[in-house]
Amino acid sequence: MADITSNEVVVFITAPNENEAAEIARVLVESRLAACVNIVKNIRSIYSWEGNIEDESEVLMVVKTTKDLFSSLADKVKELHTYDVPEIIALPVVDGHQDYLKWIHDSTG
Repeated sequence: MADITSNEVVVFITAPNENEAAEIARVLVESRLAACVNIVKNIRSIYSWEGNIEDESEVLMVVKTTKDLFSSLADKVKELHTYDVPEIIALPVVDGHQDYLKWIHDSTG
């Protein structure tokens, strides 16, 4: 089997609360845009928005998917998300357990 790590990505998406994150996560997994979404509660985000420094409680979604699906995933998140400009950033997977990476590939697309 070819090395599949070149196509796997982890996507970070923040949301205002756990319910919204769970709704987005469920749609992403059901539509096979993501193999898995972890929801990390109780993060604190300090950021600049429209000239102000904001300090908010959020949740973080950690999404396992493929680079090929990122554009479709981002479009779906923008459709479902309540933020005007949601955080949707992909980080490459440089290495990983091949069985897990194969599972990501098999569970998406």
